Amino acid sequence: MDALSARINSLPVSATLAMAAKARELKNEGIDVIGLSLGEPDFNTPEFIKDAAIQAVNDNYNSYSPVDGYVELKQAICTKFKRDNGIEYGLDQIVVSTGAKQSIANVCMVLLDPGDEVLLPAPYWVSYSAIATLAEATSTIIPSSIDTDFKITPEQLEAAISHKTKLIMFNSPNNPSGIIYTEAEYRALGKVLEKYPDIYILSDEIYEHINYGTKHFSIAAIPELYDRTITVNGVAKAFAMTGWRIGYIGAPAWIAKACNKMQGQITSGANCIAQRATITALEAPVSKIQYMIDEFQIRRELIIKLLSGIPGIRLNQPAGAFYVFPDVSHYFGKTLRGKTIKDASDFALYLLEEAHVATVTGDAFGNGDCIRISYAASQDNIKEAIGRIAKALA
Repeated sequence: MDALSARINSLPVSATLAMAAKARELKNEGIDVIGLSLGEPDFNTPEFIKDAAIQAVNDNYNSYSPVDGYVELKQAICTKFKRDNGIEYGLDQIVVSTGAKQSIANVCMVLLDPGDEVLLPAPYWVSYSAIATLAEATSTIIPSSIDTDFKITPEQLEAAISHKTKLIMFNSPNNPSGIIYTEAEYRALGKVLEKYPDIYILSDEIYEHINYGTKHFSIAAIPELYDRTITVNGVAKAFAMTGWRIGYIGAPAWIAKACNKMQGQITSGANCIAQRATITALEAPVSKIQYMIDEFQIRRELIIKLLSGIPGIRLNQPAGAFYVFPDVSHYFGKTLRGKTIKDASDFALYLLEEAHVATVTGDAFGNGDCIRISYAASQDNIKEAIGRIAKALA
């Protein structure tokens, strides 16, 4: 242990992966655990995308790919950005990576120095703060609660900015809360950021297509912020391609060039077959994946209806992604079946051990009052899981 670097010792274990591992352990003991902890669609990758991958294999795509991605894929990404987001990017502004997580890590590594500050509107995705730590920056959390629909205000943003602030990370549709910042809300936050030209903006839009009626808006579409916004996206969530590991950025050319340099020393280019399949995914109309979004919406209504029947659980109405983030603080300090629930971590562990349902503590997302429940699971599993939770809390 002593021989390990301070860098790795300062890095927390991913709470979502840790909970999934605990659930697997119980499953291996023969316990019927329902996993609602991972953010992974339970659909298969659409056939038309799989066909493109098979074609790429048969066309002998088996050599190293360019570090920043195939030109044809970068062209497809530029077209997608223009079509879906109203943002113009050139080929020199696109970098394709091994998942959006690598895209985010690249950006942090090339922009942040020791002592720089990263603003994280909470709740935020678990890896943002860990990646900032790895880049030797410090994270400043801007809190929100279920009462503010898990959104921060321009006043809060202004108050959190210091002379050390270098980067802010937004994520809409949001993991874990499912909220979506509207265009008006982003423009109001943008007005604050316009006053601070040295602050960069990372906009993680991986869930953009999984929304239920609120129009998605990209911060980079605000002309005054375009030159310092990095738009991160990928195919994992909307196209059910989590294991294909393709993410990408659209960014100012000098940032893209730096990310390309960073990636060239760490992983080089992303998987060649997955890249060819992604061209097909991005060129297809969004209507080809609408069936998955429609099913997620049905599950959202189902899980909200079922959770609303459990006393002490408070919910907001998630507008996108496939998570609910209920406030469970009503149970803190209470003793259930001989176990005292001190906080959200205790609560999530109690649900795993007593109800055999895997969720994730909100502590990992910067909000200790909540737990994250993924509804990327079948309707039958959702019904069974929430039934077990209700029983365990009765």
